[in-house]
Amino acid sequence: MSDGGVLRWNDYRAMPWRNGGGTTREVASGVMPGGGSGVRGPGESAPGARAGAAAQGADAAGADAFDWRVSIADVGAGGPFSVFAGIDRVITLVEGSGMVLTVGSGAPRLVEPLTPFAFPGDAPTDCRLEAGAVRDMNVMTRRGRATGHVRVMRVGDGGTEVTGAADEIVLAVAVTEGVTLDEEGTAVPLGRLDCVRATPRLVLRGEGTVAEIRIAPVR
Repeated sequence: MSDGGVLRWNDYRAMPWRNGGGTTREVASGVMPGGGSGVRGPGESAPGARAGAAAQGADAAGADAFDWRVSIADVGAGGPFSVFAGIDRVITLVEGSGMVLTVGSGAPRLVEPLTPFAFPGDAPTDCRLEAGAVRDMNVMTRRGRATGHVRVMRVGDGGTEVTGAADEIVLAVAVTEGVTLDEEGTAVPLGRLDCVRATPRLVLRGEGTVAEIRIAPVR
């Protein structure tokens, strides 16, 4: 981490899917209190977390190594998602026109840009692209250990404060350019898909859009 704890897009490690349909970059992952150390970013290590398996199309064997994980995937072709036993997911399209997900025996669901969609990661899920390649953000949480919530919001010149409870992990991912982190009066620019954690609060300024990710323990 650098620049006030900012995780930078250029530091995320790209991992190709086994089926050749895309790549995934892990942003951060970790385990909840009581299960080991808390948060790791790109290139860092912590008990219970690893730089690891892609969110779609990669080896799911490492899914037991985290309680939560945030990753960004480039999806170049439709096809089935990997199955993650005991994992819940929230997917948010951050680039591209849209994709259609069919989860289990449910009806096909159009996932539109910047509209979080939650579904069980252990349900068979098929993806169809509407108009070419897309990029999506995945939040994965272990059922019974953690819950994940994603809110997409605008940041204005007046500033937006993001705070988290003592037992929560709260991250903000810049979906657009134009967002800065107010680091004790110093403006730290955030590039597209850079990420910063509220410890326990942060103030964002500028003009742009961010995705607020809130990971909470199951009480």
